[in-house]
Amino acid sequence: MKKIFVSIIAIALFAACSKNFLERSPVDEITEVDFYQTPKQALQALVAVYNQLNIGDYDNIHLVSELASDNCFGGGGTSDLTWKQWDRFQEAANMNLGIWQKYYTGIYRANVVLSKLEGVNWGADTTLKSQYTAEARFLRAYFYFDLVRMFGHVPLTTKPLTVSEYNIPQADPAEVYKQIAEDLVYAANTLPSTPYAGISTADYGRVTKWAAEALIGRVYLYYTGYYKQTDLAGVVSKTQAITYLENIINTAGYGLVASFPNLWQSAGTSFVGEDNKETIWSIKFTYKGLGNWDQHNGNRMQVDIAIRNQVLGPYYKGWGAGTVNTKLWNAYESSDSRRTSTAISIDGEGLTAYSLGDQAQYTGYFWKKYTPMTAGNAEEMGGNFQIDNYYDDVVIRYADVLLMAAELNLDVDLGKAQGYYDQIRDRAYGNTTHRKTLTGDAAGKNLIMEERRLEFALEGQRYWDLLRQGTDVAKAAIDNSSSDAQFNVTFRTETQGLFKIPEQEISLSNGVYKQNTGWSN
Repeated sequence: MKKIFVSIIAIALFAACSKNFLERSPVDEITEVDFYQTPKQALQALVAVYNQLNIGDYDNIHLVSELASDNCFGGGGTSDLTWKQWDRFQEAANMNLGIWQKYYTGIYRANVVLSKLEGVNWGADTTLKSQYTAEARFLRAYFYFDLVRMFGHVPLTTKPLTVSEYNIPQADPAEVYKQIAEDLVYAANTLPSTPYAGISTADYGRVTKWAAEALIGRVYLYYTGYYKQTDLAGVVSKTQAITYLENIINTAGYGLVASFPNLWQSAGTSFVGEDNKETIWSIKFTYKGLGNWDQHNGNRMQVDIAIRNQVLGPYYKGWGAGTVNTKLWNAYESSDSRRTSTAISIDGEGLTAYSLGDQAQYTGYFWKKYTPMTAGNAEEMGGNFQIDNYYDDVVIRYADVLLMAAELNLDVDLGKAQGYYDQIRDRAYGNTTHRKTLTGDAAGKNLIMEERRLEFALEGQRYWDLLRQGTDVAKAAIDNSSSDAQFNVTFRTETQGLFKIPEQEISLSNGVYKQNTGWSN
């Protein structure tokens, strides 16, 4: 962690090109001694924490987890190695370094903010302190959750560290999850209960009570599944997790968009737009960096997964990473609206001008969710197609809340579980004739997990859903054998699904950090 701890003032305020409430003027002439005095400065520091969400190139967790799952192959060009290494569970010295540094920078910024709020002169703004505390704690929990899912044993700190404290040992995962749970519960219990319709458009992308409650559900299911526990680190019980999720369902004012295809920008004029009633929380991006590589405002994942090196209207160009596994396409019934909304079929859409070029692991299918579109593309907006794609990354949809609540209610209230599950199926097919009957046992759980596969394909959920069912389940799904060696994938159960800790970080710790099982230093 040594190289990532820098002054929050030095990094703070890259907010000028961000969206909505993040559109703040940068501060470049204020020293740390003079800062953290006013509510405005506290907000600017909080914005610096949010800005870390935008960091990521070819190595963001959304893309990496899809490559590691059975949804995608590595793809990219024939000489691109990193994406294929994630796909095949191979290793390189500092793979995952960008991810590690991103999250620990975010945690550092959150810890600095939390350590400084007491000294702010809040004046009449007495509620802002608790609100900013809740937002910073949510973001810290979000960063830690991604870290601990990926790496298992990670250093845990809730305060800015001094130089002598940099090499703290890795914590037991249960300690990390306990901190995550406490942070999220604080956020859920502190942030205002403003329903979706009452949220100002200027605050879209900002953490809400509902985002905290939904993330509690996600963390609960992963921790109790992967670690085979009965509650979330002694902080959240199953009953409480259900209560948080059903509070969203019953009071938050969110709902399913009527037509699944219209959730995505590939729907063209039928796209319902960002920040719609199904978006509980998203990471905001913008084209307003306008080709400035010093800014981090665009969604870099979009160029990674777009069709390689060619514009095939209505789709714009990119690098061809994450070619979609034919098994995913075939998992959908032909009448399921999610199939052609999730993936681009080169043959199925008659894209006869497609040229293979140096595309690796070509399957005939590319991402449709999140792919940049020709209309309104980054270059048309005055930016650079590599860094200025601006479609938001939707982290939590209302559909996820429904399926999490259905899963948790299977052995509690089967009628509720069925109702939540039916809403997802009905929307996917546009009718009620494709419903399946849930049972309160493993068969019912399997139906829900398959529904999650179809509903959230290419949204960064599949790998974690597999792992929480067991490494044997993950291996059965992910292993791929083909007569074409480039498609052979073997999930290595000895890693327990954990990723390699970057060797640089182990070296900088002077051997305090220990590498995960199955990976070499």
